[in-house]
Amino acid sequence: MEHVTAKLDVSERFVCRVLEQHRSTQRKALGTADDEAALTMAIIAFAKQYGRYGYRRVTALLRAEGWACNHKRVERIWRREGLKVPARQPKRSRLWLNDGSCVRLRPEWANQVWAYDFVEDRTRDGRKLRMLNVVDEFTRECLAIRVGRKLGSADVIGVLADLFIARGTPAYIRSDNVLYREAAGRFSQQVSIASLHWHRNA
Repeated sequence: MEHVTAKLDVSERFVCRVLEQHRSTQRKALGTADDEAALTMAIIAFAKQYGRYGYRRVTALLRAEGWACNHKRVERIWRREGLKVPARQPKRSRLWLNDGSCVRLRPEWANQVWAYDFVEDRTRDGRKLRMLNVVDEFTRECLAIRVGRKLGSADVIGVLADLFIARGTPAYIRSDNVLYREAAGRFSQQVSIASLHWHRNA
């Protein structure tokens, strides 16, 4: 501003009007608080320690330690430093059958509900690698892991059959996959062993 007024020999008021800038911007020098650097370091430390906390909860932690700051200042520093506010996690919905009945059961003892699912990865040469995992939902024990380039329904039935022999049959099996295509209209993600045997023998 001083350079423009001196070079063009015009008043500060005129330059502010041309630039559409308020004259008060030329009166108050922009400054930062003395504790800005220390507060920034404290915010970053809390963000690393509590990865799921947002700036509002970090503000509460700062106040508990004696910092005199509000959430607006913390939010400004939070965004300036590129810290991410954790997104809200959606609530897990229940699973329902077509008739409206809920079929998702909470296991109450070991060997009551098993669950299996596939996990995929790739080896160094880019080829796909699949893993079939079977777990006991009550004990969280991994009962079996089958690894292969291709895994199908025959592999699933083979792994389950081996587990039935070694551990007995559970009351229910939960999965995102259906063992029998004809059962897709009758069973959801949780299948009772008795119903599965009846369908297979019918």
